Amino acid sequence: MSDTLLRPEAGASSAGASPGLTDRIFAGRRGRKLREALLAYLFIGPAFIIIFTFGLFPLAFSFYESTLRGLNKIVGTYDGLGNYVRAIDNLAYVLAFWVAVAFLLVAVRRVLGARRLAIQAGHPAWPWALPGIVAGAGVALLARFVFTLLPEMLRIPERVPRGQALTGEMFRQFAGEAFRQPAVLSAFLIALAVLLAAAALWVVVSRWRPRRRESGEFFARAVESSLLLLSAGALLWLTLTEIERAYAVVLEAGETLAIWSQLVTISAGIVLLLLSWLLWRTATARRSTVATMLRLGAATMLAVGAWVLIGELPAAIAEGNRDWWRGLQATVFFAAGTIPLQFIISLTLATILFQNIQGKTLFRMIYFMPYIAPLVGTAAVFRIIFSGRRDAPVNYLMTRLGLEPLGWLNEPTGIVQLLVGSGIDLPSWLAGPSLALVAIILYNVWTYVGFDIVVFLAGLGNIPSELYEAAAIDGSGRWAQFRHITLPLLSPTIYFLMLLAVIGTFKAFNRIYVMRLGAALGTTDTASVVIFEAFNRDTRYGYASALAILLLIIIVVLTIINNRIAEERVFYG
Repeated sequence: MSDTLLRPEAGASSAGASPGLTDRIFAGRRGRKLREALLAYLFIGPAFIIIFTFGLFPLAFSFYESTLRGLNKIVGTYDGLGNYVRAIDNLAYVLAFWVAVAFLLVAVRRVLGARRLAIQAGHPAWPWALPGIVAGAGVALLARFVFTLLPEMLRIPERVPRGQALTGEMFRQFAGEAFRQPAVLSAFLIALAVLLAAAALWVVVSRWRPRRRESGEFFARAVESSLLLLSAGALLWLTLTEIERAYAVVLEAGETLAIWSQLVTISAGIVLLLLSWLLWRTATARRSTVATMLRLGAATMLAVGAWVLIGELPAAIAEGNRDWWRGLQATVFFAAGTIPLQFIISLTLATILFQNIQGKTLFRMIYFMPYIAPLVGTAAVFRIIFSGRRDAPVNYLMTRLGLEPLGWLNEPTGIVQLLVGSGIDLPSWLAGPSLALVAIILYNVWTYVGFDIVVFLAGLGNIPSELYEAAAIDGSGRWAQFRHITLPLLSPTIYFLMLLAVIGTFKAFNRIYVMRLGAALGTTDTASVVIFEAFNRDTRYGYASALAILLLIIIVVLTIINNRIAEERVFYG
């Protein structure tokens, strides 16, 4: 064996050579953490881009579109809260005010949470909050740039000469011209400057203060809080501006408005209602019976006062769109009729199928089939079954039983009104859902019972059998076991399905649109159908966007209420 040393290959680094820039950046413990962070962002980056492109941006664009008006126009005339006022009258100003207040309260909660975290960590949060505040302002300015550029981009098809197709070169030319508009370019440069200032401030703070585990949390909370505060301020400014404009219009016409009185009265009622709820909630925590009764009595009095003040609502919505209010009423009827019936049937069947019975696998598959069956096809079948003809399947069965046939999908009369007869004229909210809507409710229950059964079976499978054995030894019957073991331990599953059911019923569209008939006189048109008709039939894109935002707010409020109830009722073991 030769004892000659092997020479290093040409171009190879010698042992004493200094490491490259990449090696220095990713060297050591901090380099490993940076490498892991970059790898994590590399994986979650595409998902964030997809969610932003198809989720967050369409939502922001809907709000932008809701401030415009015009027939068959994407870029219409700016109208502020005009579309909301057309839908819900003066309640739009009250709603905008309280949405701004909600943003403000959430921002305050985020700031207080950062303060508590700083106290626990033992070092101040403000050095890392400063770049976060500037970054939040930069993000807001970047959103301003996007919505300044957006109308110019949407007008590109209008600039194409008649008879010519929009080519890629032509689009790039028009897009460049749109970007070079003075207002657009200045908005972009300002946003870029503020974001760069935030990055520079982060670097300065990083060199001045040692980075800790909580630093990123402080920065993120500052960004969120600043965005929420800016949103609240912008919404309050928009609300006040719109109120002043509305008063100016009616003063020119020699009329009067009661916007401020309605805003103050209804807001006071909402405050009293919140105070009543807080008192009622804390009443059971009192040690003495007298304190509990006093709190319950005070809560009742506040609730009565709130009801009196909120009684101004009919006057505040008097000039709103009646089709929209009928759609919301139909949506509430649809949800109230579907969810309880669906849960009772699915939980009962799931409990039975969980037992050791013959053929339970086959029954599970049969019950699940309606959920995976084509929706349009099954809806068409139910449309035939619940037809108003005398020879329709349901009516034929009723006549064989000696009953009178019904109009079903053709019947606009409320079911309660049908039961009490025509001698008593009930208001629409008391007459109940129309018989046509009841038929659609039955179809919806038939469709989703199988899905709920499968989820309930999974929840039942997670309950230890030892609990039932111990309860049986103690002498508990089936009903006692179901009430004290099954329901509490099944509460997370019930909460999950309840959340899906509430959101799903308020967003329901396909099955209702397929089964609705003109003879029902719009009593089956839920909020989603009203929004679609405003968009598709009337081509009022801004108004349809405003209705969609209102429906979103309703769903968010219901979700928050559901979560509050779940905090006290759901048992996670």
